[in-house]
Amino acid sequence: FSMGFSWGGFESLIIPCDPQLKRSKGHWIDQKVGPLLRIHVGLETVDDLIADLRAGFEAMGE
Repeated sequence: FSMGFSWGGFESLIIPCDPQLKRSKGHWIDQKVGPLLRIHVGLETVDDLIADLRAGFEAMGE
């Protein structure tokens, strides 16, 4: 995974986001325990995607 925005490519991307900035109606009820992540899954193998996500989540916990 890479941090960034998708321009229609095949790579997997993960983007931290704040839903309060994008909402036009109502207030976001902040019940989350950690960051909100938007995930765009590309064409990698499932095992590679799982390994990348696991490594990323472990790094966030450090």
